[in-house]
Amino acid sequence: MKLIALTAAALLLPSLLFAQDAPKPQEKFVSLFNGKTLDGWKVENCEVEVQDGCLFLKGGNGWARVEKTYGDFVLELDWKALKKEHYDSGVFIRAEPPAGKSPWPERNQINLRQDLMGNIQEYKGAVARTDLVKPGAWNHFRVVVAGKTAELLINGKQAWKIDDLTPAKGLIGLQCEVPGGGQFLIRNIRISER
Repeated sequence: MKLIALTAAALLLPSLLFAQDAPKPQEKFVSLFNGKTLDGWKVENCEVEVQDGCLFLKGGNGWARVEKTYGDFVLELDWKALKKEHYDSGVFIRAEPPAGKSPWPERNQINLRQDLMGNIQEYKGAVARTDLVKPGAWNHFRVVVAGKTAELLINGKQAWKIDDLTPAKGLIGLQCEVPGGGQFLIRNIRISER
């Protein structure tokens, strides 16, 4: 009997070791913006255009959002503020539509405001170092969301990781706050669902 138990353990051990080192599921990205049209996007209370393969946040206070809701995903995009300073916009994840008179969703905005860069204000742990951003240049965001966990990488470096993100699903969108924050260009917007 001991020989059978030892043989079974010896056969199971390698599979358990390999399971810990198993590769994570491969990310399969799809583009959320084709660089030519606003197909798949809904623009609310603002002006958004396509310019040189980018979404151009041109005017007004509102947001542009994808039409589908998402739960777990990896979102990547590049952004550039066109003002040299005092710029402001944002990227919404798992957002709910604006309520009341507000032009934007109430929660889950990854800030593109110069002094709050990368932060989500309602989560204590979602605070990024401002030195991760290259002012006046293109910057890259990678947002990984799984369950209640969310993580932001700015230009390839971890900005923060939190474990209390809610709700479980929501919209992905871009804040347009041109009167107070200036114009932005956004490109290479892609997502991999998990």
